[in-house]
Amino acid sequence: MSGWLSRYKWRLTLPEGILIFITMVWGGTFMVVHHAMTMSGPFFFVGLRFATATAALLLFSWRSLGGFTRRELTAGFWIGIAISCGYGLQTWGMQTISGSQSAFITALYVPLVPLLQWACLGKRPGLMSWCGVALAFGGLLLVAGPESGGLALSPGELATLLSTLAIAGEIILIGAWAGKVDIRRVTIVQLAVASLASFLLMIPDGEQVPAMSPWLWGSALGLGIASALIQITMNWAQRSVSPTRATLIYAGEPVWAGLFGRIAGERLPGAALLGGALIVLGVIVSELKLKKRGGARSVAREE
Repeated sequence: MSGWLSRYKWRLTLPEGILIFITMVWGGTFMVVHHAMTMSGPFFFVGLRFATATAALLLFSWRSLGGFTRRELTAGFWIGIAISCGYGLQTWGMQTISGSQSAFITALYVPLVPLLQWACLGKRPGLMSWCGVALAFGGLLLVAGPESGGLALSPGELATLLSTLAIAGEIILIGAWAGKVDIRRVTIVQLAVASLASFLLMIPDGEQVPAMSPWLWGSALGLGIASALIQITMNWAQRSVSPTRATLIYAGEPVWAGLFGRIAGERLPGAALLGGALIVLGVIVSELKLKKRGGARSVAREE
């Protein structure tokens, strides 16, 4: 028993501590965006947010932006479209649902990634991925329909659920081009495309440029700068943090969002809180792998 415990002992490193702080910050952004939706349309806000992120990254990376390749422009374009759809639908949904609900539903993108990889790349999910999907779907039933006992999705919840498909698609696209492109140049392109696409989506959504207030400007600019700095920090931290450990840390994002929402006065039903816990558990389980040891199977985590 002692040997088993020592194998799973987690000694917190500086990069892991930074990722935990980043996860706390991301959890707090749901409350900020939810409040911003009382003053702005969703696509204008997302466009302004990523325009700021683009400008901030340009300040850090302008010396390395020469020599764009067609592959980098293509990768940046499609990843940017996925980002625009993901964040745009998520923000649109927060016009009618709480930040806590949005955070829990958004977390579904992690167990959805293996399913999309199966559909798009023919890579069959493992047993733990299926278990994670089952737990997350059960959690969604409770978050979305705690009173009806079924999957009664409101328009805001449906938009947020669709946003998870776009976010999962973004991850798959990033993985498909990983190691084949310059990450700084692609990041600049994808953020710029996400901003432009979001501004264009204001037209079909019937949005107007809102009256600018200090809170709205501060929220959009602050989130944009934070997005740029966090992107750089995550790239640095994950050089020494395994993908599984990083995912376990990121699984805490909806928990932090629920905590900050609670402080701000959001009150989710008990069934919805249980559903959120199941979704987080599904995220964690989906990242566990079954390994064969001496003919027997055991659950292992990547260290």
